[in-house]
Amino acid sequence: MRTNPVMLVHGFAMSFERNWREGGWIDLLGDAGRQVIGVDLIGHGSSDKPHEVEAYADMHRDLASHLPADGTPVDAIGFSLGAELILRLAIEMPDRFGRIVVSGVGENLFIEQRTSAIADAIHGTAGEDDRVAQQFVQYASAGGNDRLALAAVLDRVRSPIDPASLGQITNEVLVVLGDRDFVGNADTLMASLPNVRLVMLKGIDHFATPKDMKFLDTALEFLEAVPW
Repeated sequence: MRTNPVMLVHGFAMSFERNWREGGWIDLLGDAGRQVIGVDLIGHGSSDKPHEVEAYADMHRDLASHLPADGTPVDAIGFSLGAELILRLAIEMPDRFGRIVVSGVGENLFIEQRTSAIADAIHGTAGEDDRVAQQFVQYASAGGNDRLALAAVLDRVRSPIDPASLGQITNEVLVVLGDRDFVGNADTLMASLPNVRLVMLKGIDHFATPKDMKFLDTALEFLEAVPW
């Protein structure tokens, strides 16, 4: 039985509570005897919400502050923005992780992302005909969110991930992706990670992924499985 703490990292405009507790993740991990490390990313949830874009320049390194001070490796589950940040941190600090689950990411990790439409929609200045942008606006408008802080998250400088750098992550990685997700296919991600498997969620889009029972069941089975 694995005993690593499990760090849960939410998606954009979400929070630890909304992304994970509401979907039942916390209770099920507790039933499995796992300590949960709950993360509210900067600009989200209970964390500070600065409006200056520069505050979000090193979000993945900010995530490192949630790792155990004694050096204990953590298993990690991330969705969307959270998955991207986990991968970026694991490239730099692979020894701080055990098993990793990333969901809601694909080809978008490796291209210049055009988030201006979402930021403009959050500001209420554009994007009314963009279904994805408007869905993010709904999340950004939820109680406790600061729309200016979230717009600053989107406006931060973000370079695409170099596929070759993912070779640093020799950890076992599970990629979970809905077949209707707008983030693109997982081909480059699968080709770049040395120790990876893929689970597709049939009929699931980006926004439905966190509460999908197949995602939850598969992730928990992966964390507890015998080594590959």
